[in-house]
Amino acid sequence: MTAPAQTRSSADLIRAEEPVLAHNYHPLPVVVSRAEGTWVEDVEGRRYLDMLAGYSALNFGHRHPALIEAAHAQLDRLTLTSRAFHNDRLAEFAERLAALTGQDMVLPMNTGAEAVESGIKVARKWAYDVKGVPADQATIVVAADNFHGRTTTIVSFSTDETARQGFGPFTPGFRVVPYNDLPALEAAIDETTAAVLLEPIQGEAGVLIPDQGYLAGVRELTTRKGCLFVADEIQSGLGRTGRTLAVDHESVVPDVLLLGKALGGGIVPVSAVVGSREVLGVLRPGEHGSTFGGNPLAAAVGTAVVELLETGEFQRRATELGVVLRGGLSALLGKGVVGFRARGLWAGVDVDPAVGTGREISQRLMREGVLVKDTHGSTIRLAPPLTITPEELTGALGALEKVLG
Repeated sequence: MTAPAQTRSSADLIRAEEPVLAHNYHPLPVVVSRAEGTWVEDVEGRRYLDMLAGYSALNFGHRHPALIEAAHAQLDRLTLTSRAFHNDRLAEFAERLAALTGQDMVLPMNTGAEAVESGIKVARKWAYDVKGVPADQATIVVAADNFHGRTTTIVSFSTDETARQGFGPFTPGFRVVPYNDLPALEAAIDETTAAVLLEPIQGEAGVLIPDQGYLAGVRELTTRKGCLFVADEIQSGLGRTGRTLAVDHESVVPDVLLLGKALGGGIVPVSAVVGSREVLGVLRPGEHGSTFGGNPLAAAVGTAVVELLETGEFQRRATELGVVLRGGLSALLGKGVVGFRARGLWAGVDVDPAVGTGREISQRLMREGVLVKDTHGSTIRLAPPLTITPEELTGALGALEKVLG
């Protein structure tokens, strides 16, 4: 008989996963069993400061009281109807999310990858119905080093060979240009272009922040060339960078926004395509759907997330604590850190390869009670919950200084 999880050690649970779980992840060797706010606890009772926040899915921390309350209240009433029927939570969620983002309409989905796939479908449908692109000829321009998910269509336009190798044949219809390169982008757009799909800040690539004016240039180009600007704000959005959306730093309004991760408050998967009526209005019944998309539980939690963001508190915290983060990282330049990029409470930190790989630095920090995640090479990502205190943040930076020494 299998022992209850609470009586099994971290090492035992990790060993137990090996024969029964597909090996599509390489987690750090920590087994989390409880969490509250910015802290998690493993099965042995060791506590760790979470400096990853579920890749920004936990922007409001673990088990935020307002979000837990909304989920509990909805669990006692109604969890799922499918979209075959209306439910009493969806209208308010869509109304408030559209208002928060300055858009007209919402297409609710579940995961970030679903939002991206849905955005691709919407852009192609718009190209055929509104722009007049000949059938099956629509193209979408994307950026090199992008990360939008791991479905077969999405990896078709990835430039990461680890994500692509062994998964072909690939979906046609995408053109890849360098990120942060407006002339290359302009050259790639033609009469078949349905949309330009970009991350305002490239997360998986190492928190790559484009030059000031790039996003405004993308907006100008797409407007002038008659195609859509689709912004993937699944990681960068909902307070992470100090604004509600990363595009807000340049006062840019895309035609379509892709949202996810933090939209579910770390409780349920919630994503959405949010856009203008002209664009999302091209969908008709039967052309797209999701059994769980817009379910009452997701709508209740999503509405509570929007309510938190409507206060502006979390955007202010990310801005103010971002100053602390940048200051701490600046002090580490030349002391094991060779470079970093940061906006709000989000940073990609390049460690001197002589000091260690990103994985090795992450493991050393774990032993110091701080959880981060590496990306490519010797780069680590820092993305703590927006609820972190200045003292917790400086403590994490002190731990980083220690493991680099």
